[in-house]
Amino acid sequence: LTLTRNCVYYASSFLKELIQTTACFQTKAALRQNKQKMKNAKTKKVIVGMSGGVDSSVAAYLLKQQNFEVEGLFMKNWEEDDGTDFCTAKEDLEDAERVCDKLNIKLHIANFVAEYWDSVFDEFITEYSSGGTPNPDVLCNREIKFNHFLDYSLTLGSDYVATGHYAKIQRSANSYRLLKAKDSSKDQTYFLQQVPIDKFANSLFPLGDLLKTEVRDIAESLGFHNSRKKDSTGICFIGERRFDHFLSSYISNKPGLITDCSGTSLGTHNGLHLYTIGQRKGINIGGLKSRPEVPWYVVEKIMPNNTLVVSQYEQDLMETWLRISDMNWLVSTKLPCEFQAKIRYRQPDQTCKLLRAANGELLIQFKKPQRAISKGQFAALYQGDTLMGGGRIVASGGSDHRHK
Repeated sequence: LTLTRNCVYYASSFLKELIQTTACFQTKAALRQNKQKMKNAKTKKVIVGMSGGVDSSVAAYLLKQQNFEVEGLFMKNWEEDDGTDFCTAKEDLEDAERVCDKLNIKLHIANFVAEYWDSVFDEFITEYSSGGTPNPDVLCNREIKFNHFLDYSLTLGSDYVATGHYAKIQRSANSYRLLKAKDSSKDQTYFLQQVPIDKFANSLFPLGDLLKTEVRDIAESLGFHNSRKKDSTGICFIGERRFDHFLSSYISNKPGLITDCSGTSLGTHNGLHLYTIGQRKGINIGGLKSRPEVPWYVVEKIMPNNTLVVSQYEQDLMETWLRISDMNWLVSTKLPCEFQAKIRYRQPDQTCKLLRAANGELLIQFKKPQRAISKGQFAALYQGDTLMGGGRIVASGGSDHRHK
């Protein structure tokens, strides 16, 4: 009996030890397998469009913190040897290099000068020549940043591109939506309205949930030399030059009449391309007899007879509808439908209805009259925080009357 009990005891102990040993081997095998899986898993690579500014710099840092393989790319879009010193591309490149060195990431340099000239600058000049007011920032995003830059980055093996735009992408299954940024004062979805929706599948906007003040604070805490660098404003290729002098280098001045809304001649202009709707400075027709000493506003450019129409009544700038072309839908929508619209950057949302006119054109009707609607600019359409799409303004009207 004692012998039997001892055999059972030793057999039980052996079996227990065998089970523990087997479990240990299984655990170690599982750990080795998981380690191999992690080793084989491809780290996602993202190339950040580095402009030399604080936004793209912090975007690159945040992506590194999220364990992306990060590289930078500086885009050269304008020739520096055009006889001027107004474009800051050289200084911006130096700033981008300093940040990339600090973050220990590689910086590529790509030359998109020819592409920029063909698809952005040519259209810029054409629009001004036809009496419109173009928006090169919208065109640059569509043609360069989310076209040539994206394609070039993919050839470098990237999974994504990222920029310092203040915007958010909402992903669900295989669909994407572009949402307004947390910082409403810096939201840049207006400038992204012409980018095809499929381009956002490979795009990241790391700053969408941050305030600009937070971005600067992050940059300062990291010791970035550009933490307080001013935001770029205006158009690089114009810089600090006088705008009229720049345009006159590409568009011949053609003098014509300046009239009021009744057709009365008030003076002459040097070329319609030198004026924008709503402009009140630089018209140079002050001090007219029998006219009040109040500002004059540009209210219309009549291209066929080369006439500039001005008014001293600001309400003559108010209109209730506009027509758009080149509509880019980011969210498919059945018309007619109500939206909120922006006809310029940072404009508060304006309630409107979008419908298809009898001739097939898209027509926006505003609940309240809008000031200085400009042909060639873009109208962005929203529902809540979602950017639904946008199109180029080709015509406007609907003012009750103009002062004669």
